[in-house]
Formats: sequence, structure tokens, C-alpha cells
Amino acid sequence: MSGVGDTFKAILFDKDGTLFDFRATWDAWAADFLPQLCGGKDNVLRELAAELGFDLKTLGFLASSMVIASSNREVAQVIARILKRTDIDALELEMAASSAKAPLVPVIALAPFLQGLKSRGYKLGVMTNDVEAVAEAHLQTSGVRDLFDFVCGSDSGFGAKPDPEPLLAFCSHVHVDPFHTVMLGDSTHDLIAAHAAGMAALGVLTGVARAAELAPHADAVLSDISQLPEWLVQMSARK
Repeated sequence: MSGVGDTFKAILFDKDGTLFDFRATWDAWAADFLPQLCGGKDNVLRELAAELGFDLKTLGFLASSMVIASSNREVAQVIARILKRTDIDALELEMAASSAKAPLVPVIALAPFLQGLKSRGYKLGVMTNDVEAVAEAHLQTSGVRDLFDFVCGSDSGFGAKPDPEPLLAFCSHVHVDPFHTVMLGDSTHDLIAAHAAGMAALGVLTGVARAAELAPHADAVLSDISQLPEWLVQMSARK
């Protein structure tokens, strides 16, 4: 892989379901956190789980769950409605504090993978619909924060996916044209945002969405981010 001489010079990653395995991380977190929110009231828990698309039998998010691509604010609004809470700001802070301690499961050994990309000159970033503080905490905990040139959340001032603005903010920050940038994500929100920004869009299967759902919106669908270097080589060879 020859790096910055290739077609692509910058790489933007989604976080959950892309850098971190969605089910291994967030199914376990939700199975613990949602009952806490409901204070032991089973009827409220069932209603909340139904609204969020969380299966209480399998203890996993459904593929149709709104949580997968929504911002924390949007999820907090749904939870507040079910719990009849008006303190949405406080609820969002509760969610952030809890999710910052989620049992992270990286999809691959992230540090050597990202260091390999950095050593070849690629600019790297993360854009997540999670809040910025939680994204920062997760990357720090995983020992890879310093390998990213840019970290952006839904509350960073650029909007949330599928809006292309946060993706364009990454390009502006690293001084790379969107045409020379690739976005990797596990949801259609990621891919739609990438194409709206003028970037290449790569789907990965480490979230909940399957290839049939991602493929219509993607330039390619990878099993996981470990296949990115091979894809970059292929694209470079087509020049």
C-alpha cells in the first residue's frame, strides 16, 4: 500500500459498529442500563424496549432499532417520553456517563491497524452520532485517540449523520478534498452522508445492518475494517 500517492488521502470512520463491534459492545450495555432507567418496573421496561427496538428475550437490538443510527439526543427524547421525564438534558448526561463506561469490543486490534494507515500518510478521523465526550473517552480507553486527526460527535456543532456537514468538517480540518476521502460505516446513515459529502462510501458488517441493506448505498461492502488496506490498493491500481 503506497499511501498518500493513492486516490485516497483521508479516511473517516464511524465509531460504533465500525471501530467497535456493535452487538458485543452495545447489546451488553443496554441489557444493563435500560432496566436501571426503569427502576425495576417491568411494564415500563417492555414499553421502552419496544420503542427502542431492543429484544428482551435475546437481549439484543433489532436491525430496525432507531438507536443504531440516531443521535444521543434523539434516543434521549424517546426515553424521556416513555419514562414521562422532562429533564432531557439530564437524561442525556446520564446516558453519556453510562455509555462512556460501555464494555468496548474493538472489531480488530485497532492500534497497529491505525498506525499502519498513519505511517502511510493517511489523515484519520472519527465521526459518530454519539456525543463527542463519549467518543473521546472510548478512543482514549482503547489507546488510539492520538492516532486520529479529528474526532466529531453529534454535539460538536456540525450536525449529525446523514447530514454531510460533519464529514465536510473533517475534510476542512485535514485539508483534504472530499473526492480524496473515504468514509467507513455500518449504517445507511453513514453511507448516505458520505455520498452527500462527495466521498467514497464503504459499508462494514460489524454492526447490525446486513450487506443487502448497505450495498445499494455503498461503493463496496467489507466484512470489517481490516479489509480496507486491500481495497485501497485495488483503487490505487485502477488509476
